[in-house]
Amino acid sequence: MVQLYNLHPFGSQQVVPCKLEPERFCGGGRDALFVAAGCKVEAFAVTGQELCQPRCAFSTLGRVLCLAYSEAGDYLATIEEKNKATFLRAYVNWRSKRTENCRVCIRMVGHNVEAPFSETYKDQMSIVEMPLSEAPLCISCCPVKGDLLVGCSNKLVLFSLKYQIINEEFSILDFERSLIIHIDNIIPVEISFCVGYVALMSDLEVLILKLESDPKNGESVNHQPHKTNNSMKQTEDVNNETLQLESDDFVICQKPMELLGEKSSQSGISVTLESTGLADEKTNYYHVQHLLYKRFAPDISSYVFSDDIKLHSLQLLPIYQTGSLTSDRKNLSQEKELLSLFCFFSLPHVGYLYMVVKSVELMSVYQYPEKSQQAVLTPQFLHVIASNNLQCFTVRCSAAAAREEDPYVDTTLKACPPVSMDVCALRIQLFIGLKAICHFKNHLILLTKADPEAVPERRESPKRLLSRKGTSGKLKTPPVAEAGWNLYIVDTISPVQLYKEMVDYSNTYKTAKTQSCIHLLSEAHLLVRAALMDANNLEPGEKAELLEAFKESCGHLGDCYSRLDTQYSHLALPYYKMSGLSMAEVLARADWLLEDGSQKYERGLIFYLNHSLYENLDEELSEELAAKVVQMFHVAEPKQLPHILCSPSMKNINPLTAISHLSKLDTSGFSSILVALTKAAMALKMGDLDMHRNEMKSHPEMKLVCGFILEPRLLIQQRKGQIVPTELAAHLKDTQPGLLVASVLGLQKNNKIGVEEADSFFKVLCGKDEDIIPQLLVDLWEAQLLAGLPDVVLQELFFKLTSQYIWRLSKRQPPDTVPLRTSEDLSLICGPSFDIASIIPFLEPLSEDTIAGLSVHVLCQTRLKEYEQCIDTLLERCPEAIIPYANHELKEENRTLWWKKLLPELCHRIKCGGEKGQLYLSSLKETLSVAAVELELRDFLNVLPEDGTAAFFLPYLLYCSRKKSLT
Repeated sequence: MVQLYNLHPFGSQQVVPCKLEPERFCGGGRDALFVAAGCKVEAFAVTGQELCQPRCAFSTLGRVLCLAYSEAGDYLATIEEKNKATFLRAYVNWRSKRTENCRVCIRMVGHNVEAPFSETYKDQMSIVEMPLSEAPLCISCCPVKGDLLVGCSNKLVLFSLKYQIINEEFSILDFERSLIIHIDNIIPVEISFCVGYVALMSDLEVLILKLESDPKNGESVNHQPHKTNNSMKQTEDVNNETLQLESDDFVICQKPMELLGEKSSQSGISVTLESTGLADEKTNYYHVQHLLYKRFAPDISSYVFSDDIKLHSLQLLPIYQTGSLTSDRKNLSQEKELLSLFCFFSLPHVGYLYMVVKSVELMSVYQYPEKSQQAVLTPQFLHVIASNNLQCFTVRCSAAAAREEDPYVDTTLKACPPVSMDVCALRIQLFIGLKAICHFKNHLILLTKADPEAVPERRESPKRLLSRKGTSGKLKTPPVAEAGWNLYIVDTISPVQLYKEMVDYSNTYKTAKTQSCIHLLSEAHLLVRAALMDANNLEPGEKAELLEAFKESCGHLGDCYSRLDTQYSHLALPYYKMSGLSMAEVLARADWLLEDGSQKYERGLIFYLNHSLYENLDEELSEELAAKVVQMFHVAEPKQLPHILCSPSMKNINPLTAISHLSKLDTSGFSSILVALTKAAMALKMGDLDMHRNEMKSHPEMKLVCGFILEPRLLIQQRKGQIVPTELAAHLKDTQPGLLVASVLGLQKNNKIGVEEADSFFKVLCGKDEDIIPQLLVDLWEAQLLAGLPDVVLQELFFKLTSQYIWRLSKRQPPDTVPLRTSEDLSLICGPSFDIASIIPFLEPLSEDTIAGLSVHVLCQTRLKEYEQCIDTLLERCPEAIIPYANHELKEENRTLWWKKLLPELCHRIKCGGEKGQLYLSSLKETLSVAAVELELRDFLNVLPEDGTAAFFLPYLLYCSRKKSLT
């Protein structure tokens, strides 16, 4: 369905001052317009309103049958006819031709130009002749690379654009015949070429191919794919059958067909590549990917007029990568990056627009009110001419390209009107005798040729400037001496100006709350989006104006979706976000009252507010607006009230108002816990400690933890990217620290808060310096260790806790609060999971003079298996601990240390005497008892000191000698 709006996309109009009746014309680049008539081409500069000025003129070899301009390379390609022969030529450096009699250089394609001629070529227009074995039928220039594709009866020939370097300061444009695409069973009438994509069209068939540079499945360039051979055989069978059936009495017509993607290779059209160029592999094409084949059937009822039932206006339209719409980044690269590609072709009464990048799909079908003669597709519009009017339709290219650029565009952050949205006709403008049309930039070039006798009495004059509101007047019958033709330049008005008219027009639908309002505002949005996608051609001021219009259009669409109770009302959220409007500004735009005076809050607005308040925006609503939001959710979604009240944006809400609405809620299950906690927070805010205590006591601690998990913002909020503990969290720190730690641990278990966020929360809450770790944070680490959280790195947690313990021991500073865990709950250094080597550097400030310090050092040395050093340390610092230590650690493979290390050390220290002699002596007796049990008599004798007293060692010797007989 095509909707019709009577808008005014066409602005100023001027006449092209060409001398002869145009036969062919084309435009492009910044300002170039070429008009061919007879054996002559006139070039014009189109620089603005009323500024179409002749630039130069040059003669051609013969009558121009076809011409195409390439912005890349700034050349004009033509197919010319002379003496029933056709020629392919490219006119290069045409801007340097000042007068018609200036000298022109003619050269053959690939002809090497030597350095002495460089100055001549620099200042002359040159004509490049490109000979072909078959007559050229149609041409197309790649808008990105400037390569030239030529269509012949059974093949397409690709000429790659290149430059001959004459010297460091000068190079000339040239071409290289790089590829021949052999195509059987279709004769191209029109072709279009864009960065490897090829579209060709016969009278009733369209074929779209993609030339790929990377070899696929090892296929050589000249190799025919097997599946194409099969399709050829099928086609030959069909053709033979058709020939047998055809007679003078029957006309056999093929059925309509549409094949998408690889299925289009079954069309029966054989495609083979033949490489002829010498270019590097990066520019060679090795493989053909079939994208689309579409065949139409002629209308049998009007078969006698079959010449009129033909396809026309084949066009590939590229859209390039632009980056973010809100970015000021400019593409500095000379080669544009293709984002999306569209193909348009048309029958007399219906046009088809396909998207052909990544996937091939039909986007839009255009039904014309009158029989069309020609059409041109632009990123913003489709312009169609009938015999007496110029029609302007909207297109969906920018919507499709937006999804190619960002596949996640339809989310809660971003949105774009759908590709499937109905197209509409913005204007059907009267023009008499329209014959042909072309387009470049914002210029439409129209050729009119009116029959004086066929001109109605009242028609809008095409020579007058098109007014904004449209005018009509009587066109005087031109004198017989006038030629009756004109070439016009009609400028489309600026996107912002048309956007504003669309917005004004949409206001007529606003009160009715219909889909028409959304449709027209979506059209306006896509118009601005399409203009921004062509940002390389925009001035900074124009881009800023378009960006402002883009944000404004998002605001208008947000208003529509927020007020309409439809299945798409959720789109209010992304459009409002894209508009840059604050919550307060959105609320100020909302319609509160219905016609009967009652209040109704639509789903779209509630959805937007709900998500916005969840996202911790750095915006605080006033007390009045906060109360309004509470009232809205009380009516529309009362279950969300506790969550809404916990948003940082609702900081200014009156606690009494909040408690009043919370008290009216029907609480059950977890919601009752959440309501109780929210009321407790509000009671604390207004200083009512009794109410606060009553609410906190209404549920056991573990259920309160569940409540905090449901709504973490009761404890932790973020403002301007910083973690801010709530007033309730500060109160729990002093009154119920265990509940606070358990709640934060619960948040971590449920992925509501990260490890670093939890650390920052307790540091901010306890108001400590960065270097000082509060006890509550140590409590949390200990709880994490015991809970075994999967997202916590165990070694890192060991390290943090052990470092804190060592710091306390070295500073002799006890915890600032009562720890939640006792020392019996944790055994870090002795645990087998802990990497003890990582903690050694932190032991230096820990003195061995204290019992705790000595114990830590000995434990760490023992974990490192430095037993002999531990024995020395204990004998020196704490000899009373040596035997318990030896009994615990000197076992199995370390058993020999009793007599090899401990026994000699004790004997030596006893000889030296001192106040610890009795402790050493007692330890020596224990050591001898162990040695007597473990060693054979001879070995035991060997470890005894030679200067010892026999009476002292005799009992141990007797035990050692008797133990074998005892056993």
